[in-house]
Amino acid sequence: MPLHLETKTEHFTNPLYLESGRILEPYDITYETYGQMNEDKSNIVVVCHALTGSHHAAGVYEGESKAGWWDGLIGPGKAIDTDKYFVICSNVIGSCFGSTGPISKTPNHQEYYRYKFPVVTIKDMVKAQRILFDRLDIHRVHAIIGGSMGGMQALQFAIHYPNFAQKVIAMATTHATQPWAIAFNKVAQEAILKDPEFQDGYYDPEVIKEQGLSGMAVGRMAGHISFLSHESMGKKFGREYKRTDGLYELFGKFQVESYLEYNGYNFTKWFDPLSYLYITKAINIYDISRGFDSLEDALKKIKSELHLFSFKNDLLFKNFEMKELAEALSGIQNKNFSYTDIESDYGHDAFLVELEKFEDDIKDILNG
Repeated sequence: MPLHLETKTEHFTNPLYLESGRILEPYDITYETYGQMNEDKSNIVVVCHALTGSHHAAGVYEGESKAGWWDGLIGPGKAIDTDKYFVICSNVIGSCFGSTGPISKTPNHQEYYRYKFPVVTIKDMVKAQRILFDRLDIHRVHAIIGGSMGGMQALQFAIHYPNFAQKVIAMATTHATQPWAIAFNKVAQEAILKDPEFQDGYYDPEVIKEQGLSGMAVGRMAGHISFLSHESMGKKFGREYKRTDGLYELFGKFQVESYLEYNGYNFTKWFDPLSYLYITKAINIYDISRGFDSLEDALKKIKSELHLFSFKNDLLFKNFEMKELAEALSGIQNKNFSYTDIESDYGHDAFLVELEKFEDDIKDILNG
């Protein structure tokens, strides 16, 4: 059966009260759906995206060849089977793919928000999605699934909207962002801020789309190192040298250098630097126990069936961070959860790449 891919944007005029005490109004949320909702709305699966992801999780747009970021997992007959489930993925506020963010126009002027945009948190992103679902008359869903920052959102949903999802699946994530991940984000933030082309945030977005931003490219290269692992880099590149470069040329490159350059510079033409600063800020201050006396107190709010997945060689969010979450759940006698540590050398991006290692688990959880 076809995927039934549809992309839409909803406009909200009611104020969104943020965790910081600030207000965002009006605002837009862009989202994408796949499959068809059944009559009693019992087949809805919410997918949450990671830092540089978007609402475009599956399928291919007309005239484009690049499929959505989790296309291998979502679709007819796949783990998240769109013949069976109605799947919805929305772009988070603060991002640059249609939902309101720092490079959106302010309501009364024709200027961009830039630094007037408020700091948003993962909890704010989830609250905005919950308001979107209310607008769409979706008040309970079969499951929520996400990896990395998407996993952070899934956990926030489980704690702050305990009756919303029957099942919550959080992958390659953590209960609170640790210094290691914050440090990588710091490198990217500094590289952006110190680039003269960034113009202290007053750049022309169209120029950046065309020319990219070298500071952001350098920051992204650092990020890429944290997404892979020693082993996966060894397998992927080894010590291969670029065939067209001489070994004794000062700027001759190893394949791994070439890969980082290509991905770094390419990235800056499709992702906005201010959005990158705002979303990495949201990731840095993420902590599901904020507002509670302890992590255990936060976890006591969860009523959904919870499934946690870590990846053995994830350098960004180490598998022991997920294990801490599982141990805390055991400590409060929550028997409605599972924890799986997946054997993988790939690194953090395994949740996007090594689908064959967990797709059967996802299928089993969804089909229950």
